[in-house]
Amino acid sequence: MRLTRLFRDLWESERAGGMVLVLCTILSLVLTNSAWGEPYVGLWHMKLAGHPVEFWINDGLMAVFFLLVGVELKRELLVGELSRIKHALLPAMAALGGMLVPAGIHFILNHGTATASGAGIPMATDIAFAIGILSLLGDRVPVALKVFLTALAVIDDLGAIIAIALFYSTGVSWADLSVALAIFLLMFSLERMRVGKLWIYLALGVVMWVFMLRSGVHPSITGVLVAFAIPFHSKKGMAQRLEGALHKPVAFFIMPVFALANTCIHLDSGWASDLFSTNSMGIFLGLVLGKPLGITLFTAIAVAVRMCSLPRGTRWSHVAGVGFLGGIGFTMSIFITLLAFNDPATIMHAKTAILISSTVAALIGLFWLKAALPSASAVKKEGDLEVA
Repeated sequence: MRLTRLFRDLWESERAGGMVLVLCTILSLVLTNSAWGEPYVGLWHMKLAGHPVEFWINDGLMAVFFLLVGVELKRELLVGELSRIKHALLPAMAALGGMLVPAGIHFILNHGTATASGAGIPMATDIAFAIGILSLLGDRVPVALKVFLTALAVIDDLGAIIAIALFYSTGVSWADLSVALAIFLLMFSLERMRVGKLWIYLALGVVMWVFMLRSGVHPSITGVLVAFAIPFHSKKGMAQRLEGALHKPVAFFIMPVFALANTCIHLDSGWASDLFSTNSMGIFLGLVLGKPLGITLFTAIAVAVRMCSLPRGTRWSHVAGVGFLGGIGFTMSIFITLLAFNDPATIMHAKTAILISSTVAALIGLFWLKAALPSASAVKKEGDLEVA
């Protein structure tokens, strides 16, 4: 299988971005629990234009993050790995299992409690972290496995977006939402009329963001809707130029800033005791066990009923390893946490559980795949034989 240029660019960007995220998370945790903790945390609560800096990051910059997610998803659906039903079914089934099983585990443990709304937290996969960990194994990783993980994570993002829109929007103002949707329909009309000025779509997107914010639906959804309204052509057009322009700012600015602002976790003397609460256990078991179980089980079902087959060079042990990497929730899990809960203590404990769970899932996935994949020398020898 040959990597397309778009996929290669995505892979390189996400891999480097994942490494930056790790460093920013460590830095944030160290600063929060140091003598500079109070001024550092206070920095994110400073008011800017009437709102805390944290608001502009989580509600503003994350809309740009979702704009990139939407453009990538649209590209994959139209010309990428998800454009052919046969190729899309396997990662789609894997992603479905990777969302339903973790959410089910959390729901069973927290049903009827104040933390039941956190069922969406273990559904998410952080594509940058997951690709970053997989890239540590270098050329030992089959191209098909890279594509499988990337497609699975993209579909996972779509599932998270749908969950946010359906379950994490409160007190909806239908008047404001109607205006936002009218702007969305106007953008689609402009696409049909072949209006080719990107700034027009982005300007309308900003206005749409304001009305979406006022409506009670989380404004980050605006990014995805704008992405789907921007014209996409098989040759390099507006959507492709926008994707190229957004990759580095998102990977090396928006996501690191999000990590810095949202991992200000103060570890007091009793922090470990809450790891055994139903919410924390739901997050941990959902990400560390539910993700690999759901991904592997639903993939096995899809193959058993001959809906699709495993990609060439991929074994079941590889699928299980990718399942563990799918348990790296981080960015999207933290984002959903902020929407699910209002209590600062609950949010702090959930973030702690997410960080621990994602770290455990990453380490298991890395060492699992390190044992399951062929050695570097075997890969080189196979490549030499193919050349010969």
